[in-house]
Amino acid sequence: MSLDDLDENVTANYTALGEEAAVELDPETRNELALLSAAMGTDTEELLRRGVHTLFQQAVQSGNLDFHLRSGYDVTYDEYLAGATYDEMTGADQYPERDDERRYQM
Repeated sequence: MSLDDLDENVTANYTALGEEAAVELDPETRNELALLSAAMGTDTEELLRRGVHTLFQQAVQSGNLDFHLRSGYDVTYDEYLAGATYDEMTGADQYPERDDERRYQM
C-alpha cells in the first residue's frame, strides 16, 4: 500500500464516522469512565474525546503510529502530513537505477 492508499482510507474512515460514534463499553471501561467523570466533573463525551487525543499523542510520540503506518502503508506520519514520501521529497525516486555491470566500462 502507499501514501495515496492511506489518504483514501483516512478520508473514507472520516466520512464513515460522521459526527457521532456509538461504542459499546465493557464493565471495566464503564466503571473507569464513570469514575473519571465524577472526579473531573466532565461529561463522558468530553472524556472520550480527550481519551482519543491522548492515545493519538502517545502513539505518535512513542513511534507506535509510525510502526503501524510503515507496516501497512510503507509511509510514516511525517510523510502523511507532508503528502509525499521521503524519496519524493529528496528526489531519490527520480534517478534511473544504476547498472553496476556497466558502471566502470568506457
